This record gives sequence, C-alpha cells and structure tokens, in this order.
Amino acid sequence: MRLFLLLRFLILGLVLAGCADPTYAPVRPDTGGMGDIQGVIVVTNRARTGDGFYGSGRSDVMSYQAVDVSIPRDRAMGSLPVSIRNAKPGQHFLISGSRGLSGRDGFRTDLRQGLSALPGDERDLLIFVHGYNNSYSDGIYRTAQLMHDFDVKGLALHYSWPSAAHPLGYSHDRDSLLFARDGLEAMLRDVAGTGARNVVLVGHSLGAMLVMETLRQMDIRDPGLPDRLLNGVVLISPDIDVDLFRAQAHRIRTLPEPFAIFTSRKDRALQLSSRVNGKSERLGSLSQAEELADLNVTVVDVTAFSTTMAQSHFTAGSSPGLIALLSQGRALDQTFATPNRATRAGLPGVVVTVRNATQVILSPGLLRN
Repeated sequence: MRLFLLLRFLILGLVLAGCADPTYAPVRPDTGGMGDIQGVIVVTNRARTGDGFYGSGRSDVMSYQAVDVSIPRDRAMGSLPVSIRNAKPGQHFLISGSRGLSGRDGFRTDLRQGLSALPGDERDLLIFVHGYNNSYSDGIYRTAQLMHDFDVKGLALHYSWPSAAHPLGYSHDRDSLLFARDGLEAMLRDVAGTGARNVVLVGHSLGAMLVMETLRQMDIRDPGLPDRLLNGVVLISPDIDVDLFRAQAHRIRTLPEPFAIFTSRKDRALQLSSRVNGKSERLGSLSQAEELADLNVTVVDVTAFSTTMAQSHFTAGSSPGLIALLSQGRALDQTFATPNRATRAGLPGVVVTVRNATQVILSPGLLRN
C-alpha cells in the first residue's frame, strides 16, 4: 500500500509538471493596482532559457534583478495562489515589474541605496534561499509572501539556485546546491558594507543544506566570518541528515545567533526524503533536542500546526495560525534572545533546555484571543 501511494504521488507530480513550463515567468505590468506590491532583489546562477527566462540550467555567471511582486489582497494568510499560464491580477501572485542590475557593482549600489532610503530602525535585510523542486518564480513569490505576511520591515533578497523544478529532480538539485555554494558566499560577502542593520539568512528544505555548506566553507576560509556577517539564521524544514548537520555546525567556529530550526514530525516531504536517503533522520523532522545538545541552537517544533500535506513542508510560512503566533509583537525575537525565559518574556510555548540547545514546542492553543 505504501509503495502504491508513493507511486501515485510521483505520477501526480509528473502529470502536474508536464502541464506547464515551470520556467515561464513573464512580467505582467497590467496588474492595475489590484494587489499589494512587494519588492524582491534576486541573485541567481540559473542559466537563461531560449525564450529569455531562467531555468534549471547552471551558469558560471551571476545575474541580478530587482523584481516587483503583485500579491492578491483577498487570500488566506500563508497561501500562495499561483497560475503559470492563466495568472490573473488580483487573484494570483504575479511579477509586475523587473529591471536588471549591472552586475555585482550594480547589485551592491542598488542594495546600498535601498537600505539608506529606509528609516534607521528598518534597515534590515532578509535573505531567502529556496528549497527542492522550485522554479525561478517559485522562490521569488515565496520570498514576497514571507515579507508580506509577517510584515517584515526592510529589504528582501532572494538567492535562486538552479533547481530542476521537477518532482523527480532530487539528484539534480543535490548537485546544484553544491554548485551554488560559491555564488551564495559571494553574495553574502557583497552584502557586507551595504549599510544593513541586521542580516538574517533563511534556508528552506534543501536550501538549508546550501546555507550550511556555504557557512562551513566560509568559516574554513575565514574563521568567524559567518558570525560577523549574519545577525541570525533560520532553517525551515531543513532536508539535512542530522549527523551531517552536526558535522557542519561543529566545523563552524561560532554559529550566528540566533540560530533557529523549524521542525515538524508530520512533514511528508521529509518522510519521503528519509526513505530515499536510506532512512536517515532528517533535521527538519527531529523530535528531540538532545541530539543537538552541544550546539547553541533553538529548535521550534511546529508539528501541531502541520494540518495538511501541502502545508507540512513549509508550516512556518504557510499556516495562518502559526503566522499569527509568530507575529505577536517581538515575541519571537525575545524567545531566541532569552530562550530560558520564553514562556514569561517571549514566545509562549513548552520550553525544554538541553545543555546548549533549546526546544520550543508550539501549539494552536497558545494563540491569543
């Protein structure tokens, strides 16, 4: 029965993938003010396709763009309505504007100018690294959705690595994330000195693997650099073997703080990944913090909010209830800064401290009326 369900899942993925071209991401300036506009700066080492879009091919040359995303106003919090060929303004996420930046110098200049135009207490930068089976537009839309739904102040920066954007492209994606390490490192180094008050790096799924591999190689080359450049790291549903993560983290002299890991024991994608990878335990489905006890990390268990299969692999950004909970003032910041006092001063939850690691278990019952 399990094999039958797995085959159905893969066949469905093939059918859906065959219905539309995942590289198709035209600019639609005809949104007519029917959505909220969120700007996203995009850095990518995807190769251009014959029709000018960015696909799954790998490029040795980085491309830089400033993109405007139109976000439907009438949608559920956390939802990401997208239509590749029949997108409608006001109903779907759309790229409403795009301009190329002139290489690394243009990227740094644009970032510096964008930050300087913000009030001093909003000069923050959120960097999002997408996961497995994501097209160029998928990652851009997700970055915009996170900024919008969490009402994040500051600028959004998205690193788009060459995922195959195909449900059977796991091996391609594993190779691509290794290929993309140098590009992410170069981008993080470019961000330094642009005037950002805080820089937070967020990695999802296999994108979390890319984040850890990049921080590891940066620290080998320049000990302590990740901690100097970053003001926080967030791994959402990380598709990383737990033993591998421990080895990566131990090679980094000092992990940036705060360092948060969002996990769910109901994550269907990670359950499948565990089977594909020889039943190895994935970091994103970790149930106990004891295995990370010697690391200064905060494990946020959101299992109780993983109510649907589609939602389970991105619960932190797709569950309306969890978004509401994480958006309660500065609760999340206070929790990560003082995890041993989380229940009293920060994010409400069941808190378990094991040596250096802290686990915060969240549930819908913690929502304030």
